[in-house]
Formats: sequence, C-alpha cells, structure tokens
Amino acid sequence: MGVAAPLPVTDRFMEVLARLSERSVEDYYNPYQTFQWPETLEENRFWMTPELLTVFGTEHYDRLGEETLQRLSKWESVNFYSLNVHGIRELLIEVVGRIHMPGFEVPSDFFHHFIGEENEHMWFFSEFCRRYGHKIYGSTAMRADAAWEPEIENFLVFTRILFFEELVDHYNSRMAKDTSLCHTIREVNRIHHQDESRHIAFGRELVSLLYQRMCQAVSAERVREVEAYLKRYVVYSVNSLYNPHVYKDAGIADPLGLRNALIADPARRAHERKAIRKPLAFFLKTGIFSDDVLPVL
Repeated sequence: MGVAAPLPVTDRFMEVLARLSERSVEDYYNPYQTFQWPETLEENRFWMTPELLTVFGTEHYDRLGEETLQRLSKWESVNFYSLNVHGIRELLIEVVGRIHMPGFEVPSDFFHHFIGEENEHMWFFSEFCRRYGHKIYGSTAMRADAAWEPEIENFLVFTRILFFEELVDHYNSRMAKDTSLCHTIREVNRIHHQDESRHIAFGRELVSLLYQRMCQAVSAERVREVEAYLKRYVVYSVNSLYNPHVYKDAGIADPLGLRNALIADPARRAHERKAIRKPLAFFLKTGIFSDDVLPVL
C-alpha cells in the first residue's frame, strides 16, 4: 500500500462526514442486546423473498415446487449472510490499514464509526449462519490484476466496498419490508439497511474524491484498465450469489449444472440488473464507467 496524496476535500464532504458521524452516535445500538435469537426458525416457510432467489424468473423456479423453493430459500439466505461475513472481513482489513494514514486524515474519524459498525454486522450475520445453518459458506476472492499504483489501489478498495454495500442493501431493503418473512430475518435486514444507508452515503462521496485523485495521478489508458477491472468485479460479485453448495444443500440434482444454467440464462439478466441498478447508475454518473456494458466471465 503506497502513500496517497491528500484528498481534494470539499465543503460538501466535510458536511457529509459531520452529519453521518452524528447519526452514527444517535443511532447506536448494542447488537448483543438488540437481537433475540429464537432456538429455531420455521422450515416450512420462505427465509428469503422469493423474487430474490437465484432461480426466480426462470423455468427452474416453476419446476422446483414450493417445498423445494422454501428449502432453497433457507440455504440462499445462509449463503447471502455468509457472503456478508467474508465481504465485511475483507473491507475491515482494508479500512483499518488506512485509518489515520497519509491521504486519509480527513475521513479517519468516520472510519472509527464505520469499523465499529461493520464489525458488529459481521457478528450478527455470522451468528445467524451458525445458529440456523450450522455453517458459514466459503468464499473465494477475485484475483487482483497486476500491481496497481497507490492511487488506483486506494480508489479500488473503496469502490469495491461501495459496490458490495449497495448490492447487499438491495436485498436488505427488500427483505426488511417483506411481511411474509419471520421477525428475526426482517430485523437482521432492517438493522443492516439502517446502518448501510450511512455507509453508502459516505462511500459515494469518498469514491468520487478518490476518482478525481486517481485521474490526476495516472494515464487515461490506466483509468480505462481500472474500469475494465471493476466491470469484471461487478459480474464476479453477482455470480457469487449462484452457489452450487446451496443447490446441493437444498437437495437439487446436479447443483453445478444448475449454477451454470442460471448464469447463462438470459431470463436472469433483468433481475441482476435490478439488484445493481443504483451502483451502476452512480458509476455512470461519475464517469467511472463509460457505459453499462458488462463482460461475460
């Protein structure tokens, strides 16, 4: 990790930091006291909003039947929270490595709130997985390209964090309002959405400033390479939702075949685009993406 140049801080950024830090203090809760974990959750109901399942909108959804779909929703739920555990752990490592370091003097006070809240999120997501799934699904990180310059590396860290948070929040906000889900699942999603709304607001401001700083430090060709990498990251992140171990645990035959079929199914593209609509619009608005064409991995 190289030394970064000072952020091109604006009055708006300072105002956002002050407002979000104040809200973090006002909205603080103790997660170890907030959640009441029932011994078990009902098996014969959905654990995830049906429209968010990876088979939704395809022939497989209609073919599986409600009992299998409910079983699938349990394991897709555990996979979703597992992805949160892994994603939060990685982002914490990156943010801790930058707190009170050159180039990040201004946002470091908010980093303290961010780190504390994300650590608590990781705890309650892992608690859900271990209590009700008796495991946390594994995850593999996308392999990095050749070593990036410090300005690019810093930009990519916070852009990946922002995209991850926005993707997750699409699911959180939908499930928090779904009255067909049990109280525990709705509360986990509601509380995470409440905190993530602050983190996303902060992330958009910081990523915009880091993008400016990166564009001033590296060539236009290098910026295009960064865009190509981020587009691959977007697709990789979406594809991580299609987990063959989930399909196996749900009792579905040929789980790897199903994963490959779903990833290749054109019927899934509209649902994936809906999940990433907000971060994609932000990337286009800021110039981080020159278009919305995503690669096939």
